[in-house]
Amino acid sequence: MISLVVPIFNEERNINVFLEKVSKVLPKKHEILFCLDPSTDRSEEILKKAHQQDARIKFITFSRRVGQPMATLAGLGMSSGDAVIVMDVDMQDPPGLIPEMIQKWREGYDVVIPQRRSRRGEPWIKKVVSHVGYRIINKISDVPIPPNTGDFRLLARKVVNHLVALKENHGFLRGMVAVVGFRQCLIPFDRPPRHAGKTNYNQFLGSLRIGFNGIFCFSTYALTLASTMGFMIAGLSILLGIFYAILKIYGFPFPMGNPTIVILVLLMGGIQLIGIGILGEYIARIYDEVRERPKFIINQKFGFKK
Repeated sequence: MISLVVPIFNEERNINVFLEKVSKVLPKKHEILFCLDPSTDRSEEILKKAHQQDARIKFITFSRRVGQPMATLAGLGMSSGDAVIVMDVDMQDPPGLIPEMIQKWREGYDVVIPQRRSRRGEPWIKKVVSHVGYRIINKISDVPIPPNTGDFRLLARKVVNHLVALKENHGFLRGMVAVVGFRQCLIPFDRPPRHAGKTNYNQFLGSLRIGFNGIFCFSTYALTLASTMGFMIAGLSILLGIFYAILKIYGFPFPMGNPTIVILVLLMGGIQLIGIGILGEYIARIYDEVRERPKFIINQKFGFKK
C-alpha cells in the first residue's frame, strides 16, 4: 500500500492534471490524500468530484489556513500506507520519479529523497538564498540535511510513525526526517517549472523562514556565536583601553572626541541587538512549543472510515 500526501491551497488548475499523471505510475493498491487549506477557488469542488469517481482519492480540510508544513504533518498522521510519498500538486515534483522511489524503498531504504540538480522556473534570489542557507545549516546543524531538497520524499511507515510522534511545532519536515534518521538515499533529478497558476509560496521570505527554522530548531550554534562575539568585543575593548593608557603615559597624542564615541556606541549597540535578536528567535520557538496548541484542526474528512 502506497500513500500519497499532497498539501494544497488554491490549486484548481493543477489537480486534475496531477491525478492523471500519478494514476499512471502508482501501483494498484494506493491512496491519494489531499490536505486542503481553506481555498478561495474550486479546489474543494474538484476534489469532491474526484473522490466520487475514485474512492482511493481522499482529502481533509482544516478549520483555518495552517500552511503547507502543518498540512503535510496532518496528512502523514492520516495516511495508512506501508510507505508514504509527500509531494506538491504543481508538477514540480515529477510523478515519473515515483516508481524509482518505490523501487529504492523495496531495496531496503527507509527514506528516499529526490535531490534537485537544476531548478527551472525559479527566480535567482530564491536560488541564492537556498544555496547559502543550506551551506550554513549543514555547517552548524546537529543533523545533516541534504542540500537542494524539499519535502518531496518517500518515507517508510516506521519513519512516519516516529515523525508523527514528534511534538515539534515548526513543521520543518526535512529537518525532522534528519532527526529521525534511518537508512536514506538520494535520487538526482531536474526540477521542471510549475505547471499552472502562481505559487502561494513567498520566494524570498519563505526561504528565509525555512532557513531560520533549520538554524534555530536544529542547532544552538547561534547562541554560541553571540557569546563568542560578546567575548571578542569585550577583549577588543580591553586591549583598546590598554593601548590608550600606554599612549597617555608616554605622552603620545591620540584621537579623542565624538567620532570615537559614536563608533564604539554603534558597534556595541549593534552587537547587543544581534544577541537579543538571536535570543528572541529561540525564545519565540520555546513559546510556541510550551503553549502546546494543536498544530491543526481538521474540519472535514472525505473518504475515511468513520
